[in-house]
Amino acid sequence: MKIDRLRVFMSRDKNRPRVIVAMDTDEGITGWGECYNHGPDLALFPLLEYLLHFIKGQDPRRVTFNIHHLMQQCRFPPGALGLAAISALDHCMWDIKAKALGVPVYELLGGNVRDKVAVYAGLYTAPDVPQAKEEMDALYEQWGIRAFKLSPYRLDMNRHRWGEVVRTSADWFGKLRGTVRTEYELAFDAHAKIFEVAQAAQLGNALAAYDPLFYEEPLRPENFDAWGELKQRVTCTLATGESLYSRFEFLRLLQVRGADLIQPDICVVGGITEMLQINALAQAHYVSIAPHNPMGPLATAVNVHFCASQTNFKLLEYRLPHGPGYVYGIDAGTRAETTHEGAWYVKDPYLPKDGYLELRPDRPGWGVEMDEELLGTEAYIHWERKVPVKPDGSTAYA
Repeated sequence: MKIDRLRVFMSRDKNRPRVIVAMDTDEGITGWGECYNHGPDLALFPLLEYLLHFIKGQDPRRVTFNIHHLMQQCRFPPGALGLAAISALDHCMWDIKAKALGVPVYELLGGNVRDKVAVYAGLYTAPDVPQAKEEMDALYEQWGIRAFKLSPYRLDMNRHRWGEVVRTSADWFGKLRGTVRTEYELAFDAHAKIFEVAQAAQLGNALAAYDPLFYEEPLRPENFDAWGELKQRVTCTLATGESLYSRFEFLRLLQVRGADLIQPDICVVGGITEMLQINALAQAHYVSIAPHNPMGPLATAVNVHFCASQTNFKLLEYRLPHGPGYVYGIDAGTRAETTHEGAWYVKDPYLPKDGYLELRPDRPGWGVEMDEELLGTEAYIHWERKVPVKPDGSTAYA
């Protein structure tokens, strides 16, 4: 079996672009993968075309060989865009290998250690308590979801006194905890906006009084020693990892004991091949894993197989999928732009049942069917991260 060509599609999930990759083989088996949308997302198309040069004609079932080749052909370690592209190619090859053998991907990862994968839903904001309760209850009643992630900030941290930011966050969390169902787990994502370790610890400890599931990414990812210091100063579960790219970065984080819970992204680090290496390190340090997954329904399918096979898995971030998007074909060099409102590029996405995504043991590969007709006729949507501006005119962390 040989890799014959790539077809790359620009799709959409709600208001976010999604780059989807199809890898076709000379034996008629197609594998599917999803890139992370770091931005600029359109830059992934020529990058994938370039990477195809190194693996075209290779056997896609030699996943480790091919991924190692792609990593090593770079003079320097690949960064965000390079690894996002390599991640999708890795997904494609695992999908092809499993389909060729007629088994789910998790069977190639040692088999499933659980029958279903627990998920949490992201609200990603800090709504007033009645609204937050309403949103959580709706997700619980329809999907059985009992764990949720919010923003901790009730005030603009760049335009208010820090002590007031901390106080209002803690007061709000206390009221929220006393209002929603007692079985709900509540986590907080600080979005790497805090510059000082002391401030990050102050906010974390204020939230800790009300039993958060975890306190995610208060600091930037670059200084690992700062994370080690922060871990010693907070009394709640500290989580991070979505902005780290390789086993070597996670090794340093774990060596300084900088996290209780790691959150690598399977569309960022280089795919399942690298995720397995990262998680082996986490297991050796008695650290659990909760993969970062704000992406689309194909990325969720990939994550389901990884999570099903890992003994130290805790829970998976989950977003309900939506459409539409647009296509660019590497071989054809064509682009079409029309709209299909409300459609999903995965026809049969994994949907929660009683708070879990159930495995599909009778379906090979990722266990989902892609809507290629929709992928070929979608409309591009632009998205960019908004950088806040402080009162003095300087920019803050987004």
